[in-house]
Amino acid sequence: MIEFKPVTRHIGAEVSGVDLRKPLSEGEVQEIRRGWLEHKVLFFRDQHINDEEHVRFAENFGSINHPAFKKDGGSPIHVLDQTDPKGEGGDEWHSDNTFEPVPPMGSLLRCVQLPSVGGDTMWANSYLAYETLSPPIQRLCDELTAIHDITASMKKAISKGHDFDLAEIQAKWPPIERPVVRVHAETGRKALFVNRASTTRLVQLSDRENEALLPYLIDHIRSPEYQVRLKWQPGTLAFWDNRSTQHYAVADYTERRRMHRVTVNAFPEHADAQGPEEPEAR
Repeated sequence: MIEFKPVTRHIGAEVSGVDLRKPLSEGEVQEIRRGWLEHKVLFFRDQHINDEEHVRFAENFGSINHPAFKKDGGSPIHVLDQTDPKGEGGDEWHSDNTFEPVPPMGSLLRCVQLPSVGGDTMWANSYLAYETLSPPIQRLCDELTAIHDITASMKKAISKGHDFDLAEIQAKWPPIERPVVRVHAETGRKALFVNRASTTRLVQLSDRENEALLPYLIDHIRSPEYQVRLKWQPGTLAFWDNRSTQHYAVADYTERRRMHRVTVNAFPEHADAQGPEEPEAR
């Protein structure tokens, strides 16, 4: 029997009673999805699976989102192999790829190799980030949209030695406008949907108003009571909802850390009827 053991009061649960090496029944898929929506990020321990099994598990929950910047062919596996992660972009609170016309629904990240110490990942509950704002600020945010732009994160990657053509990337993913408050397509709950990696300004506000409000909204997700922290082990897999969480990769190591990630888009029945993908790029 599949069971979920909460790790904190507001986010995260460890899953037992399932073997990811084997195909899942429809009932098992639905039970995992229920727990995932409730806990927002799930941790599967001692799951020593290969890439094929990793992809098969992911395909139960969404269609494959191929990595935006992957250069080694069409495999859905994105390998994160780092020894010097500081400033690579993961060490900022963010939701994945909010600069894309339709951001991915979620990701499944598997630990393959760890440094002797460090390399944890943290997740935060974006629902609570919205719900704990005062009612007047909630009402203001409900009316606002924000610009999401890939430029800053790409400049960081290039400064770290990655070989990207900035102009080509900017042409492919121009700045896009989307709501500051996202309504989750499956739960109906509102989540704060701005992040330090991609959100550059609040459209309806002046520059001075942006200087006051946008940093506050971005930093609000950092409250410890919204968060869970995972100490990885080889064979651990984390599955998070990109619509209701943000995450942060702790860059506190200098030895090799190797992770395999599969990212998924929502199936049509779970996609937003209206939401962050609707405003036109500008």
